[in-house]
Amino acid sequence: MSGSTTIVHLLRHGEVHNPDGILYGRIPGFGLSELGREMAVAAAERLAGRDVVHVGASPLQRAQETAEPVAASYRMDVTTYDGLIEAGNSFEGLKVGVGDGALREPRYWWRLRDPFRPSWGEAYLDIARRMMDAVEQARLAAEGSEAVLVSHQLPIWTARRFAERKRLWHDPRKRECALASITSFVYEGAKLARIEYSEPAAHLVLKSESARKAKGA
Repeated sequence: MSGSTTIVHLLRHGEVHNPDGILYGRIPGFGLSELGREMAVAAAERLAGRDVVHVGASPLQRAQETAEPVAASYRMDVTTYDGLIEAGNSFEGLKVGVGDGALREPRYWWRLRDPFRPSWGEAYLDIARRMMDAVEQARLAAEGSEAVLVSHQLPIWTARRFAERKRLWHDPRKRECALASITSFVYEGAKLARIEYSEPAAHLVLKSESARKAKGA
């Protein structure tokens, strides 16, 4: 099947229930909110009727819950990939934002000394390598068909930039990887032919953003 088309869809998880507004990272126990579950269903509906033969997910709860409706629609189990996990971050468990939270405290500023690696967390290159390894495993598992892998924003965006041969450090505000979005790696044989992007839950993301703004008003 050397000339066949294989698609690996990288699906970002839906909205997370995080009432305290912390950077939850790899902390266990953070599952989807009610709106996040709706996002997962919207993504599953977008992926329905395709030739999906393999579904995988990060071991974190929010990713597993996002994968469930996709796997259920194809009557298959979810394969857990450690390589799809969220990026490591030394600010995990803290409130982090521009101008508030931990970033206002001088004792944390040393962690921000190198934005290119970055100094506050897992190296971009390490993220890219483990993500691309997971993508390759899924490509082989679904050769000639399609696979869905549920992961997290930074790992998905880093994998995309790596595949597109772009520098890995970037402005987080410019990531094209919304909640429950789908970044599709399209392969012709073993060669990556193109990358496609869609936002099946865009209407729900707007609802989430509106609610967050209203809460902060």
